[in-house]
Amino acid sequence: MTDSSDDLVFIDDDPAEDTLSPPAQVWDILVVDDDKDVHEATRFALAGIVILGRRLQLSHVHSGEEALALLATRPDFAVVLLDVVMESDDAGLRTVDAIRNELKIHNTRVILRTGQPGQAPEHDTITRYDINDYKTKSELTQSKLFTTLTAAIRSYNQLQRLDASRKGLEKIVSASNQFIAEQGLHAFAEGVITQLASLMDVEPEGVVCASDESVSAETGQQRQYRVIAAAGHYRHLIQQRLDEIDNPHIAQSLAEALREGRSVIGKRDVTLYFRKTPKEGFAAYIESGEPIKEVDQHLLEVFCTNIALCAKNIDLVSDLRRDAMLDRQLGMPNRNALIGELDRLLSAGQTGWAIALIDIDQFAAINDMLGHVFGDALLKATAQRLRTRFAEQGYIARLAGDAFAVAAPEALLATEALQALFARPFFLEDHSHTVSVCVGISHLADGQTGVDVLKNAYIALRRAKGAGLGQSVTFSRDIGDEARQRTQLLRDLRLALTGSQLKLVFQPQVDLSAGKVQGAEALLRWQHPDGQWIPPDRFIPLAEQSGLIVPIGHWVLTESLRNLKAFHAAGFTDLCMAVNISSVQLRQPGFCQQVHDALHQADVAPRQLELEITESVALEGLDAVIPLLTELRATGIRIAIDDFGTGYSSLNYLEQLPIDHLKIDRSFVLSLSGERGTRIVRTIARLGQELSLKTIAEGVENEATGDHLRSMGYDVAQGYHFARPMSPEDFLIWLKANG
Repeated sequence: MTDSSDDLVFIDDDPAEDTLSPPAQVWDILVVDDDKDVHEATRFALAGIVILGRRLQLSHVHSGEEALALLATRPDFAVVLLDVVMESDDAGLRTVDAIRNELKIHNTRVILRTGQPGQAPEHDTITRYDINDYKTKSELTQSKLFTTLTAAIRSYNQLQRLDASRKGLEKIVSASNQFIAEQGLHAFAEGVITQLASLMDVEPEGVVCASDESVSAETGQQRQYRVIAAAGHYRHLIQQRLDEIDNPHIAQSLAEALREGRSVIGKRDVTLYFRKTPKEGFAAYIESGEPIKEVDQHLLEVFCTNIALCAKNIDLVSDLRRDAMLDRQLGMPNRNALIGELDRLLSAGQTGWAIALIDIDQFAAINDMLGHVFGDALLKATAQRLRTRFAEQGYIARLAGDAFAVAAPEALLATEALQALFARPFFLEDHSHTVSVCVGISHLADGQTGVDVLKNAYIALRRAKGAGLGQSVTFSRDIGDEARQRTQLLRDLRLALTGSQLKLVFQPQVDLSAGKVQGAEALLRWQHPDGQWIPPDRFIPLAEQSGLIVPIGHWVLTESLRNLKAFHAAGFTDLCMAVNISSVQLRQPGFCQQVHDALHQADVAPRQLELEITESVALEGLDAVIPLLTELRATGIRIAIDDFGTGYSSLNYLEQLPIDHLKIDRSFVLSLSGERGTRIVRTIARLGQELSLKTIAEGVENEATGDHLRSMGYDVAQGYHFARPMSPEDFLIWLKANG
């Protein structure tokens, strides 16, 4: 033990008594010889002899067969005095061979005695048969017999101690492995009694006493102890307080161990102290029918140290198990616990139940505006409101963040009732605060698992959140089919990226004043292996939601610049390339470096690259976007706002963002036939002029539209009037014809 306070204290009521072993302890000696006189002479020579504190107890047989029969039932003889020649010339040697190889008795020491010294070579015999000694009968006088037996018994005793230590350590390791799987301190304490009794080779009768958890440390009361495990004829003591134990000796032993923080070993019992922390531990009392052996005392020290560590692990495992099933912040079940409850309901055939996932709208914004303290208070108030409504007829859990779940009878989870539950404002920090929630509902059905039900509810919740604030959606087969199709489409898109299914097409951008091609926009297309072309408005949002847009976007950028270099090599050296960049890409660390690397790899000048971003980047926060775009623009790269007017249009962000071009969506161009649409398009053109920004129009399908846009002041246009998006090969042919 490393800590002196953990040392074992051995109680000696009468030190003189322990200097000798009890009379019952003897060394069993087996005398095997076919000569009766030898038996008598041996009995006479060893009468009254004491070796290593024990007297000798002799057993007598007259042949090798008799010896083997006796050893088969009593294998614990310390020494066998064995005649070499008995019923046959090699009877003794065959007996030794059977003892070692058939009966598997290895610790018992064998001393060969023979009246015929030349019967067997001394060296070969001892080496071959694991014989402790080899003597002629004439050599074994009383003094020499005493010396030989002392050496043999000492060897036997050491082998027995080693065996006992090995078996004890095996039990300790086994106990440790068993304790790892225990479900808590009480089961652990019962295991301590069982394993400790097994180690001492006694009946599992004892008690384990630990700090009474029902007594709060905050009350300032003196620490009290209670029996948390009991076995054998002490079973009636379970759950009794230490001062209620009716056996004064046990109570005193436990009290001393717990008070002093140390183990105490008596003559007929042991009270071990297991230190869990510097200030906390527990004690185990086990009684023994005989004094504790020296080898057991050492093993008890090892056991005490090892199991104390196990106790700490049990506490840790208990904490981990609790954390695995409990949300500590709100003190309610978590996702794992919810799945377990759903599995239980389904296995019990609980029909007519459903689960509702409830997500607080714009919770992140509330946290940012009002602070995390307010956000935490809102979560606690939400949990309490759900408990008040569903505690008696439902199961409530917190899934993550601001998402809660309620499993209850379907009638209680009507969408109107759930929305009405949050119609009443929360009163937090002396203010009234109204929130809305989105709800996704899934019904329990035969053949499902808890994970299935929860997954369906998540699908419904995502649909509700996509529809806006305060929405509720109940999962249906159609919704599930659509979700599965989206999942399959995402799998196919991952394969498309590595399987050369993605392609780039190029649409020319024409200077309206000069009528000349000034550049091209790279557009992404996907042809599924079944031959079907997947529209970009189907797979681009999916790629952005999944993060797959990052590798796809990088591929588009490098391929676009590679093709631009090819167009330059064909003689169109002034051509520029416009590439769409997702806001997800902009948020990636090292994006600027990726762009510069792509330019360097393609050997294209930065001024010939234009990055098109949408207005949604303003929603990501200008503080992060402005430095990034400024860095890109400083190298000569041009920045354009794509689909201007369809998203988060704001003069404020236009004034702050470092941009070069405004590009209006084709929907505005198509609205030029109406007076209102014409005013909007003209206003955007004037806005660009006021901000010194070039304006680009897409969706120009005829010459009149192009002329109209030029008259309004638009600089560049693209659309079917000039050319449809084309493959690199077709685009190069078009350039040669129109460039």
